[in-house]
Amino acid sequence: MAPSTPLLAVRGSEGLYLVNGPPHFTESTVFQRESGKNCKVYAFSKDGTLFAWGNGEKVNIINVTNKRLLHSFDLPKAVCLEFSPKNTILATWQPYTTSKDGTAGTPNLQLYDVKTGTCLKSFIQKKMQNWCPSWSEEEAICARNVNNEVHFFENNNFNTIANKLHLQKINDFVLSPGPQPYKVAVCVPGSKGAPSFVRLYQYPNFGGPHTALANRSFFKADKVTMLWNKKATAVLVIASTDVDKTGASYYGEQTLHYIATNGESAVVQLPKNGPIYDVVWNSSSTEFCAVYGFMPAKATIFNLKCDPVFDFGTGPRNAAYFSPHGHILVLAGFGNLRGQMEVWDVKNYKLISKPVASDSTYFAWCPDGEHILTATCAPRLRVNNGYKIWHYTGSVLHKYDVPSNAEIWQVSWQPFLDGIFPAKTITYQAVPSEVPSEEPKVATAYRPPALRNKPITNSKLHEEEPPQNMKPQSGSDKPLSKTALKNQRKHEAKKAAKQEARSDKSPESAPTPVPPSAPRNTGPQSASGDPEIDKKVKNLRKKLKAIEQLKEQAATGKQLEKNQLEKIQKEKALLQELEDLELGL
Repeated sequence: MAPSTPLLAVRGSEGLYLVNGPPHFTESTVFQRESGKNCKVYAFSKDGTLFAWGNGEKVNIINVTNKRLLHSFDLPKAVCLEFSPKNTILATWQPYTTSKDGTAGTPNLQLYDVKTGTCLKSFIQKKMQNWCPSWSEEEAICARNVNNEVHFFENNNFNTIANKLHLQKINDFVLSPGPQPYKVAVCVPGSKGAPSFVRLYQYPNFGGPHTALANRSFFKADKVTMLWNKKATAVLVIASTDVDKTGASYYGEQTLHYIATNGESAVVQLPKNGPIYDVVWNSSSTEFCAVYGFMPAKATIFNLKCDPVFDFGTGPRNAAYFSPHGHILVLAGFGNLRGQMEVWDVKNYKLISKPVASDSTYFAWCPDGEHILTATCAPRLRVNNGYKIWHYTGSVLHKYDVPSNAEIWQVSWQPFLDGIFPAKTITYQAVPSEVPSEEPKVATAYRPPALRNKPITNSKLHEEEPPQNMKPQSGSDKPLSKTALKNQRKHEAKKAAKQEARSDKSPESAPTPVPPSAPRNTGPQSASGDPEIDKKVKNLRKKLKAIEQLKEQAATGKQLEKNQLEKIQKEKALLQELEDLELGL
C-alpha cells in the first residue's frame, strides 16, 4: 500500500530527498537522502509506487512501498526519465553526441523492462523536445515521431512497427488519454502559402484525409499546442505566431480552436484582445478555462459549445489550475506578476480565498485535492529559493526556505491514481495553521517631490471588470447570442457612463444662463424627452454651426458662393425655430 498522504520530492544543491506530506512535513525514511549536487533528474511512476533518479553515475529505481532497490543502470549522463503508465518500462534519455570523425552517434534513448532490468530497445533521439514515446493508458500501443512519421508499436514489442501514420512534415502528435478506441491528434505546419492543420484519427484507421475524424486548418500558426480532454472527446488547439504583424503584442498572435471527435470544430471567441496565457480542461471534460487578454487579463469558463459560462472578470493573472476533482479552480499570476492567487469554488462560482505566493515559479495541486504546493526554484530565480504547502482556504501549513548559499531546482508531489482520494466538501473557513502569516509587502507608487505633501488621488491605469455569470437566467427562454450579449454590454456601459456624468455635475459647475441677445445654439441643452424633437434640435444646431463657420470665412475676406450666402440669410429663421422647439411651442 502507498502512504496515506503524498510524499514531496525535493531536488537542489542540498541533494535529493523526500518529505512526508501533510500534516507531518518531516523528512521521509522511504528514501535515503542523496547528498551532493550531482542529482540531475528524478521521476515517480504514474501511480506513485516507483521512484527513479539519476545521481551522475547510475540511474536507480526503488519501490516506495517497501523501500527496496529494484534496479541500477550505468547511465551517468541521463537527464530525462519517465515510466510507462502501468510501470512496465522506464524510458531514459541522454544528450545525443557524435564522434569527431563525423560518424553517427550511439542510440541515446533506452527502454528498460522494470521487472527484469533488461534493455528492450534503444533508439536515436536527437532532440530533447518530445523525447519520450507516448503510451496508451493500458500500454496496448506506443507511438514515436520519426522523420515526419508517427510509428506505432503494439504490446511493447519495439522490434516490429505495427502501424505508421505518414503525412508531409508532421511536427507533433498527441495520443488521447483513456481506454479504447485510441485516438491521435497530429499537427502539420503550413508552408508555401498552404495553411497549417490539425487532424484527429482513430487508431489504426490512417487511410487518408477522408478517414480523419476531424480536421481544422489555420494560417496563423508557427507553433501549435494540442490539449485532449480526459474523456478523449475533444481537443483544444492553441495556434500561435512568433511575431504579431500588427505590432499590438510582444508575444505574437494566438488563437484558440476547438475540435471534437464527431467532426465539429470552431474558433473560441475570446472577448478581450491579447495573448492567450493558459488554457486548461476541467476533469469533467465538459468545460475548460482560458486566461487571455492584455493585462489585467480576463479568465472565462467555456462549455463544449464554446459559449462562455462564467467570466471571472479581469485581474493580474496568467495561469489556471483545476483541482484533481475539478471542483476548485485557482487563477494565479506568477513569473513577472506578484503571485496573487484566486481560489474559486466552480460549482457555486464563489471566491474561497485570495492568498499571495510572492516570487513563485512553480505551482501544483496535491493529489488529495486539498493542498497546494508553490515553490521558488532556480534557475528561474536564484534568490529566496524554497517552497510552501498551502490549504486551499489560504492558510500556509508548512514553509521551507533554503540557506542563502543554496538553491532548489525541482519540487513535486508523489502522484496517485484517480479515485484514491475522495472529493471532500468545500469549506470557506481558513484552516488553523502554526506557521505565522506573512503580510505581503505593499509596494507604494513613486511620487515626485512636488506631489509628496499633497493628498493622494486614487487613479488606476485600468478599470478592473467584476466577475459575472454568463449563463442565461432561468426566466429567459433561450440564451442571448454573442452579438446580442455584446450589444447589451455596450448599452449598459453607455447608460452607466451617462449616470456617472450626471452625478459628477455639481451646482458650481452648472452652465450659466445664456443671455437673450446671445445665440441659443452655443450653450449645452438638455434633452426634451421626445426623440423627434431632439432630432430636429440637433439638426438645427448643426445648421447654425455651419452658418457660424461661413460668417467667419466671410470675415476673413473669402468670396462665398450664392448658396452659402442664402444659408447665412436663413440664420434668423433657424434661431426662431430652435427657440420655439426648446420652449415647447
